[in-house]
Amino acid sequence: MVIGRFAPTPSGGLHFGSLVAALASFLSVRRQGGRWLVRMEDVDTPRCEPGADALILRQLEQYALHWDGEVLFQSTRAEAYRAARDVLMQAGLAYACACSRSQIRTQATHWNSEGAIYPGTCRSLGLSAAKPLAVRMDTAKVQAGSIIEFMDGALGAQACDVAQDFGDFVLWRVEDMAAYHLAVVVDDAWQGVTEVVRGSDLLDSTPRQILLQRALGLPTPRYAHVPLALAANGQKLSKQNLAPCLPIKSPSEDLWDALVFLGERPPMDLHGASPAELLAWALEKPERVSTA
Repeated sequence: MVIGRFAPTPSGGLHFGSLVAALASFLSVRRQGGRWLVRMEDVDTPRCEPGADALILRQLEQYALHWDGEVLFQSTRAEAYRAARDVLMQAGLAYACACSRSQIRTQATHWNSEGAIYPGTCRSLGLSAAKPLAVRMDTAKVQAGSIIEFMDGALGAQACDVAQDFGDFVLWRVEDMAAYHLAVVVDDAWQGVTEVVRGSDLLDSTPRQILLQRALGLPTPRYAHVPLALAANGQKLSKQNLAPCLPIKSPSEDLWDALVFLGERPPMDLHGASPAELLAWALEKPERVSTA
């Protein structure tokens, strides 16, 4: 069975961009007769806003984007993440790192769109993760190699050399919490996720997550990255860029706009119809986003 998921960070309510991502994932799963899960990526507690998780769930219900099963909160999964980190360290695929961000910027010789690529300063020092240190993936030691190739259901063939393009990325933060990539990979496997449909801003995350899946012996879902909704100034709509939270009072209009953004063409006689009616129309159509 196809299992997909929508995994927002509860740092605020849904904005238009996150509605588009949720809708794309929902339609892809439901058109295949699958299960659609919701996961709150609240492992980074300083970023989370009190009450945002409940607001997001209320918004999804208003848009008739009904999920299956219970909502998973990453804040309850710390031991699972720690266990995966320890497996990687014991296998020699991860190591503790004492470098600060300023040290990395000073030492770096290569850069990407995210900033300085870590030069591997602590790779051979054998530091103990028992101290309050970060833990990094040793991208050069993955048996299958660091070159990742995959077929994106929306963007086509993709290839990336993780070691060269991203370096030894962080798995465990100095604040003693799992980093994004480790938490996502562990939870996708635990929930049995078979496809991930999300915004194209996360395309660069996928090679690192596939590398982690291979290192941990976990299955790799199918991926599709849909276009981003942009603000008038060209920036992506995000909470960091102060994208406004969608008002629950106009769910039908917002959902119509999200369908149109995704290339759907609802008939004008459905303009003003309820979210449930709009989704019923959309689900009668064949799948648009390929995840094969």
